[in-house]
Amino acid sequence: MSLVAVVDSVEAVRVRAAQELNAAAEFATVEEALAHSDFDAVCIATPTHTHHPLVLAAARAGKHIFCEKPMAVAEDEALQMMEAIERAGVIFQIGFMRRFDEEFVHAKELISSGALGHLMAVRATTRGPGLPPPWAWDDAKSGGLLAEVNSHDFDAVRWLTGREFARVFTLVATRKAVEVLPQHPTFYDVAVVAFALDDGTPGSIDGAWPVDYGYDARMEVLGADGMLTIGAVGAGSLVHTTRDGRVARRTFGSWRDRHREGYLAEVLHFVECVREGKIPVVTAIDGLRALEVATAAARSARTGQPEPVPRALAPARGS
Repeated sequence: MSLVAVVDSVEAVRVRAAQELNAAAEFATVEEALAHSDFDAVCIATPTHTHHPLVLAAARAGKHIFCEKPMAVAEDEALQMMEAIERAGVIFQIGFMRRFDEEFVHAKELISSGALGHLMAVRATTRGPGLPPPWAWDDAKSGGLLAEVNSHDFDAVRWLTGREFARVFTLVATRKAVEVLPQHPTFYDVAVVAFALDDGTPGSIDGAWPVDYGYDARMEVLGADGMLTIGAVGAGSLVHTTRDGRVARRTFGSWRDRHREGYLAEVLHFVECVREGKIPVVTAIDGLRALEVATAAARSARTGQPEPVPRALAPARGS
């Protein structure tokens, strides 16, 4: 496996990235890369509103695709992407790295084994350390916090429980980054989603950005025969207790720190699937389902009412 080219519209960024990553070439657009470079797959880690055209271009060129979440801004875009992937017969993997995180994988194994008994409730939290880049303030380009941050939670709940979301009720507010509101009145920096799965299991998901104290990703799964907690605010096992009774522990500075091994594992899995022609364990269907929940949750925030989570029909292939 080798990195053939780096693509970025900002020349200084792509030149520096190409040097740091030892890439053979650098291009300003994906179209230039597709026309002038020979490679098997692309990794799309660009702003959400660009995923749709970039995936369509890569699929038309017959390239396998790794795409960061959320899959797209709108569900119709995601369906068009899936149709293009299906038509081209290429492999597509969405970037839900928690499915490759050792703790989450172990939790999935325990839940699937029946160790918790039947599920009673699920709770998830994801909070980002900093204010996102300006393009993400516009929910027409990003889908807002519910898509950009909490899509990980929506996917993790689906994956761990093996169930689909049936309905959601959402409350959002702007409690910290109020300076964004004059330019983007629909911006919010904290969200709480109550939900019911299709088997009646209740749960909740909360998200926030910026929280400043660090990257925070945790889950709790309650079963009739036990309970699982996944993740922690602090990194490592070092806890400093002082003479005056304070307890200190280092937090994760970013998602890169918290899920470093998961990020590596998901990329290695994608490469393996490309080499061996295997369907990834997390596909475009999973990206679509998470987007459907995020869209319903955002709709509930606007209407102030519980909203159903409709599921669109998707191409039959595991794209």
